[in-house]
Formats: sequence, C-alpha cells, structure tokens
Amino acid sequence: MKLDFGTHVDGHIVDSAFTVAFNPIFDPLLEASREATNTGIKESGIDVCLCDVGAAIQEVMKSYEVEINGKEGEFFAIETFASTGKGYVREDLECSHYKKIFDVGHIPLRLPRAKQLLATINKNFSTLAFCRRYLDRLGETKYLMALKNLCDAGIVQPCPPLCDVMGSYVSQSEHTILLRPTCKEVISRGDDY
Repeated sequence: MKLDFGTHVDGHIVDSAFTVAFNPIFDPLLEASREATNTGIKESGIDVCLCDVGAAIQEVMKSYEVEINGKEGEFFAIETFASTGKGYVREDLECSHYKKIFDVGHIPLRLPRAKQLLATINKNFSTLAFCRRYLDRLGETKYLMALKNLCDAGIVQPCPPLCDVMGSYVSQSEHTILLRPTCKEVISRGDDY
C-alpha cells in the first residue's frame, strides 16, 4: 500500500510518501525506495545539478536488483519508485488528476463553460494538483468537455497514473527538502516518519 500525502501553506508545498507491505518478500523493494530517497536528499544542495542527484538515485536503485517473482530557498520533492518491472514508467489508465500549468499566459477560450471551470480552478487550486472528485465536491457538474478544452488549450495538464509493466510491483518513498544558505532541511521528516 502506497500512501502519498501533502499539504501547502500559502503555496509552499510539502509532500511525502511511503509504502507499507504486509509480506516480507517486498522488504527489499521498500528498502530500495527508502535508501534511494535518502541518497537523493544527501546529494541535494545549492548549485547541485538535478541530473547528478538523479544519477545517484538511479545507482542506488540499480544496486538492489530486486526480483520477486538547486537554488537557495527552493523546495524539492525527492520522490523515488522502486520496481520489479523494467523500471520505466509510462502514462496509463484513466486520468483523474490534473493541474493548471504554472506559467501559462492568457489563452482565449471560446467555451463559456471552460471559462467558468477555469475560474473555479484558479479560485480553489491555483496551480496545485486536483482531482475530478474535488470538482464534484465543489458542486461542479457536466465539466468533462470543459476540462478537456482546458487541457487541449494547454492551460491544464492531465496527470495520468504512471505504470510499469503489467504484473510488476512498485514501492514509493518521498520527502520534501528546503535548500538554505548553509544547509538543507528535510521538512517532511518527523519523529514518526
């Protein structure tokens, strides 16, 4: 079971995730995720290239060979997925999550319903990710065509599930770090996780 949770205060996002397995056969997979995430945190810092952090994470992931049958003041989510599959994810299945693209300029919309839905998204989510269930809870109805219009216009980005090969198992680990002038702070880590 993967648990991915987060929150924001005034737009500052903290995100964290972990995986729990009730069968010890999955322990190496979970340990690969945890160690790779911790390696990503350790390797991160001011003026460190993200590709170097990614390479360190990938090295840890590959070392497990699991078989089962930045800039100062910036926040980064170190998020790793260990897999018994090929290790390459692809977008698959039905999409239920979306987010408004951060730096999109003004794009004229012809559909009044798309304009109204965009106003709801701006007011309630800004550029934070949201799912269709949240729109339902806000009382939005019959919005799928308007949402598709916003996606087609490049205003909203769909975030479909990421899947590896059929039948593979995937574990996840994640922490959020803040790069300070003299240190990096893991802001999602506490006494209990």
